[in-house]
Amino acid sequence: MRDGIARLGLLCPIGGGEYEYHQFAEAVNYRMRPYMVVAWHAGGDDNHDPEALRQTGGLDRLRESARVVLPLKPDVGVWACTSGSFISGRKTAEAQTDAISAVLGVPATSTSLAFAHAARRVGAKRVAVLASYPQPTARAFADFLTEFGLDIGHLEWMDAPGGRDAFFMSLDAFAAAARKVDHPDIDAFAIPDTAVAAFSLIEKLERELGKPVLTANQVTIWHALSLAGWREEVPGYGRLFASF
Repeated sequence: MRDGIARLGLLCPIGGGEYEYHQFAEAVNYRMRPYMVVAWHAGGDDNHDPEALRQTGGLDRLRESARVVLPLKPDVGVWACTSGSFISGRKTAEAQTDAISAVLGVPATSTSLAFAHAARRVGAKRVAVLASYPQPTARAFADFLTEFGLDIGHLEWMDAPGGRDAFFMSLDAFAAAARKVDHPDIDAFAIPDTAVAAFSLIEKLERELGKPVLTANQVTIWHALSLAGWREEVPGYGRLFASF
C-alpha cells in the first residue's frame, strides 16, 4: 500500500459481477483502487466448460493481461476468476499467480486460492459449495478445495453454462440451496463464481444460518487486500472482513 491506498491489478474474464469491485471501492472511500483489465476467455456462452476454462487460464494469456495493467503499478496482481484458476488443480493455480507476479513484480493471488485462504481464516474445515457451474466444473472446484485440506460437506451445482447465465440467476436460488443443505457439520458456505454478484447475501445468510458465507468477489478482495497490507475491518461484508 502507498499513501494508505491499496491498488489491485484485476485480470477479469467478464461475466457480470465485476461491478462489486467498484461497489466495495466506494464503500471504503476508494482507499481500494480496482484497476481492471479484461482477460481473454474461451468458450463463448459455454465458458464454464472445463476445456474452455483451461484455455482461459493459460499462462501466456495471463502474462499478456498482466502486462496491460503493469503501467498502473498495482500493489497486488489478481487473477479474478474462480473457474479459470481451479480447473487444473492447485499446482496450476499457483503457477498462474507466479506468472502474474513475475510480470508485475508484486505478490499475486487468484479467486480460487483466495477461497482456500478465506476458509482457513474463518476456521472452516467442512464447507458446503453452492456452485452456479455444471456438474464437472463444480466437482473440480470441490476437488481443488480438498487439496488444501478442506472437507466438502455438500456440493450443489446449478448448471449455468457460462458467466452471463450465472449473473442472471436469482440470488434466492443460492439462499434456498444454503438453507436446504445446512447441517451442524458444515462450517461455512462457498459461492464460487465471480459472475454471481452475491454481496447482498453474505450478512443476510450469516445472520440466518449462523455460519460464514464466502463469495467469489468477497474473498478475492479480502485476500488481495491482505497481500497489499490492509489491516482494517470493513463492516457489511461478513465475518471474513471482521478477521483483519
